[in-house]
Formats: sequence, C-alpha cells, structure tokens
Amino acid sequence: MAEDKVSLDLTEETLQSMEVGMAFRDYSGRISSMDFHKTSSYLVTASDDESIRLYDVANATCLKTINSKKYGVELVCFTSHPTTVIYSSKNGWDESLRLLSLNDNKYLRYFKGHHDRVVSLSLCARNELFISGSLDRTVLLWDQRAEKCQGLLRVQGRPATAYDDQGLVFAIASGGYIRMFDARKYDKGPFDIYSVGGDFSDANVVKFSNDSRLMLLTSTSGFIHVLDAFRGTLLCSYNVKPVSTNSTLEASFSPEGMFVISGSGDGSVYAWSVRSGKEVTSWMSTERESPVIKWAPGNVMFATGSSELSFWVPDLSKLGTYGGRK
Repeated sequence: MAEDKVSLDLTEETLQSMEVGMAFRDYSGRISSMDFHKTSSYLVTASDDESIRLYDVANATCLKTINSKKYGVELVCFTSHPTTVIYSSKNGWDESLRLLSLNDNKYLRYFKGHHDRVVSLSLCARNELFISGSLDRTVLLWDQRAEKCQGLLRVQGRPATAYDDQGLVFAIASGGYIRMFDARKYDKGPFDIYSVGGDFSDANVVKFSNDSRLMLLTSTSGFIHVLDAFRGTLLCSYNVKPVSTNSTLEASFSPEGMFVISGSGDGSVYAWSVRSGKEVTSWMSTERESPVIKWAPGNVMFATGSSELSFWVPDLSKLGTYGGRK
C-alpha cells in the first residue's frame, strides 16, 4: 500500500512563497552542473573547484565529495543507478566522458570521441543510452556498456541535446532550430524541424517536460522558449538578461509542466506560468552570473547552484490555507 504523503498543490501562491530552506556554502568555485536522481532522494553537483558532490536531499546531508583534479568536471548526470554518474572534463586537453562509481571512486568506462568541450549531456531514462553535444559541432550517441560511440550527427554551431521521458525521441537544438529524431532511426535524419521564432543565437539547453508534451529551449541571448513538443508551435517566450559566453542559461519545468523557472544573466531566478505566459515571481540575487537550476522530481522544491547550493521550498507561514491534496 502506498504511503499517504501530505502534498502541497503547486499553485502560483505556493511558488511565490518559496524561499531558501537550506544552503551549502562550502564551495570554493561555481557550481557548473547538477542533477536529481529520478527515483532516489539523491542530488549530484559538479563545481569549478573540481569536485563532484553527492547529497541526500531527504536528510539534507552531503554524503560524499570526490575530487577530479586531473580532468576537472563540468557537466554531470546520474545514470539509472543512484551512485553512478557520467561526467565531462574541464581541463581543455582531454574531452573524454567518464562513467564513475561514487561508491568507491572508480572509473567504470571512458567514452572518447569529442575533440572540443562537451556542452550538453542527456541520458535516456529507459535504457543505457546517452547523447553528448560538443563545441566540435558533433552530437555523439553512446551506450554505457561500450567505449566507442554508436552514432555521430553533425550540427551547425553549439548543440543542446535532450531525450524525452520515454526515450523514444531526442531533440538537438542549435542556431534557432530544434531537430527532432526518432531514437531508433536517427540515422535517417530528423523527422521534424521546429523553428523558435527568429532567435538564432546559440542554444544553451533544451528540455522536455515530464509528460513529454512540452519543450523548452534557452539561448545565449536570454530567451526561454516554450514549445508544443508534438507540433513544434511556439507557446510563449520569456526574456531575461543574457548570459556571459562561458555561462549557461538554464531553465526547468515544474513536475507537472505548469511553470518554468529559470536563471538569468544577472544572477536572479524567475518563474513563469506556461498557461498565461506571465511572470509569477522572481528572486533577486547578489550573484553576477546565471545559476544552474533544477526542479526536484515529484516535489515542491527546486535547487539552484552558483557559488553555493540552495534548496528552495514553500514558506508555509505565507500560505493562507495549507492542506493536503483534495
């Protein structure tokens, strides 16, 4: 029998009440990437201080810090296993991706193939496949069980990549367009190409909502575009301060896809309603760069990473009526 959780409906009022409930300030460099595990309460971060850190969010504890001094670390993603990650280097001389066991700090596999910085990494939720996009203008398709890439797609400009939740489709965004591929027949080329309304600046991140019905694309010019994932129609575009060349503008859907939260080039965090297209709230910051930002799966909580790691939760005292789901 499923345990009954008292859960809070995510409304505009709930979102407006959110504030930092817990912060970890012991970083000596900016957080460049983070990922929530889909089925456990774990979060992993990668930081410019060359560390990979594993947190148990439920108990608000840092379980492990692993240093990657030799290779540096920029992007990090969980595999299906809560203590195994894939990460990209940040040293400028070795662009391999690595499969790392956080349990015993052992490399399980190296994935060699890119010749420039890897700027996008997306793992398929349903199997062992993943894709990576690099400034060398290639997107490589991988199987975690093999060192050699399984496929190569060439792109124009900086690529952003994402699998949908079912792992049936993946998207590659670059230079104002999103190309949609059937994961089983990607070698036949895209089955559809979506235009994002004349914003031809470099793609930063592309993501699907949890139900795969919506997509978002962020670009270096400070736009966050939300599209219908099936038809490619542009539903709304939000605009924040553009990010610096080395930063990434990251945005994230709330679990049911009704809201989008995003960083901004001035360090602030914004939230919008997908339905109305309007800004719901924003949180100003003393930071000067866009934070990385991820919504926790199935929770009324999101995390931001900058010079510190912050977990944002509703302040119940600000909410008029608090009750479980009806």
